[in-house]
Amino acid sequence: QVQLVESGGGSVQAGGSLRLSCAASGRTFSSTGMAWFRQGPGKEREFLATINWNGSGTRYADSVKGRFTISRDNAKNTVYLQMNMLQPEDTAVYYCAGSSRYVLTQRSALYDYWGQGTQVTVSS
Repeated sequence: QVQLVESGGGSVQAGGSLRLSCAASGRTFSSTGMAWFRQGPGKEREFLATINWNGSGTRYADSVKGRFTISRDNAKNTVYLQMNMLQPEDTAVYYCAGSSRYVLTQRSALYDYWGQGTQVTVSS
């Protein structure tokens, strides 16, 4: 079992940067594939990025490729999302998620664990 808590959200102007953190508790974090999703107002939940258990593999949505970077520190039980060149359309609640069975998947239904989300607001 893994519990996830996101932090690092906030308000930023267009072109700015934020780094989100997702702290995990539980003994199986280092063997859990992790991902970030977001859900904007009136929109469906959207996949952003995923990383495998040791960080050697990553996958990104086209909408954030080149702007966002996912990483993890298993010694700290934490996964990060560095977000650069933020735009108003990036405004959303950002969630981290974990999967004990699947690797590098974009499908939200295949993730077992979810955080409560952190709000990111980008103003123009």
